[in-house]
Amino acid sequence: MKNLINTSIKQSDGRTRDSAEIALSGKNKVGLFKKLIPFLGPAFIASIAYVDPGNFATNIQGGSEFGYTLLWVILVSNIMAMLLQTLSAKLGIATGKNLAEHCRNNFSKPVVYGMWALMEIVAMATDLAEFLGAAVGFNLLFGFPLIIGGILTAFCTFLILGLERYGFRPLEIAITIMLTIIAASYLIETILDKPEFKSLMYYTFVPHFNGTESVLLAAGILGATVMPHAIFLHSALTQQRIIVKNPSKLRKLFRFEILDVTIAMGIASLVNMAMLIMAASTFYKHGFTNIATIEEAHLTLQPLLGKAASWIFAISLLASGLSSSTVGTSAGQVMMQGFIHKHIPVWLRRIITIVPSLVVIMIGLDPTRTLVISQVVLSFGLPFAIIPLISFTKKKEIMGILVNKKITTFIVSIIAALIILLNIYLIYQVIFVG
Repeated sequence: MKNLINTSIKQSDGRTRDSAEIALSGKNKVGLFKKLIPFLGPAFIASIAYVDPGNFATNIQGGSEFGYTLLWVILVSNIMAMLLQTLSAKLGIATGKNLAEHCRNNFSKPVVYGMWALMEIVAMATDLAEFLGAAVGFNLLFGFPLIIGGILTAFCTFLILGLERYGFRPLEIAITIMLTIIAASYLIETILDKPEFKSLMYYTFVPHFNGTESVLLAAGILGATVMPHAIFLHSALTQQRIIVKNPSKLRKLFRFEILDVTIAMGIASLVNMAMLIMAASTFYKHGFTNIATIEEAHLTLQPLLGKAASWIFAISLLASGLSSSTVGTSAGQVMMQGFIHKHIPVWLRRIITIVPSLVVIMIGLDPTRTLVISQVVLSFGLPFAIIPLISFTKKKEIMGILVNKKITTFIVSIIAALIILLNIYLIYQVIFVG
């Protein structure tokens, strides 16, 4: 059986690498999309972090309170995230090592172990948000109690993670399918919403605020956009996927990865915008401006748009929770292996990270509020991902020909400073203001 699995891995990954080599060599004169196919995947996995259940709560609140006003915030925040994920992917391509491994090689042991401990807390907070989102999805869709939804989430995540045994391609395809389900769900929701396209386009590209509260919410959207585990994971997804030494091919590989990031993160951005559009076109339009929880949003959709709309909402939430929970577990494995060069079985990590989520469910904490708190915990880990990433990618001795240009480092440093400051502000708002 083990030989069959190893053969399957070699065939699956080998075909992808062979197709990539042909595309990089330029021998096969096919269209751009066919050339691009072998390179698509890593950014789709990382992009799931940007459409996780935490985004549901923030975007629904933004749309229900302020209509289309904050659409531009989602666009800007996703462009920022796109740049950082591109740097992460580039680090893996250029060096063959992921961000956590570079931290281990360049920092002192106490710093490395401290970063690893913090990132383990971040991984648990990530899993808490995503696990709860999937459990709520099962509850909304099938009426299961949250504890049953939690157990089903764990089981489904085990199945999806099991695809890693067959190489990187099956997992990439599974996560891409999940992202497609989320995107399709919100495409249908948007059609049912019948949004005002003129206003929609205007607020997407022209910055606006509507009072102090909208500024606070915009800060929350911007500050909570970039997820530390996605930055660590993306560098690992590209580090050994397609190995290239030739400088010309290396540059070409990176250009393909930029397209991967642009497409995947572009879809994630559109999904986030569609969430806000749905809330604006239904709740805000009909005077429901105080939608505080995901459950309220689901219940209110049915009388406004019909039963199908509430089902579609629940399906998208379930797909988001399952896929992001899988990705979060993979990120935890990557960070542990990179920082301290240790590896535990995926099933054991899954069980360990399940415990806090089941405890939250059993003691009856509000899932939506817990989602918000988990995002604050993630904010603590953000500087420890962004600052090393920029530091490593600007060094020629590490990056070689893919070293950042000075203007790239400058722009990304400004973006990083803004995101970190907004995350500090978000922490302050949640802890001290409420």
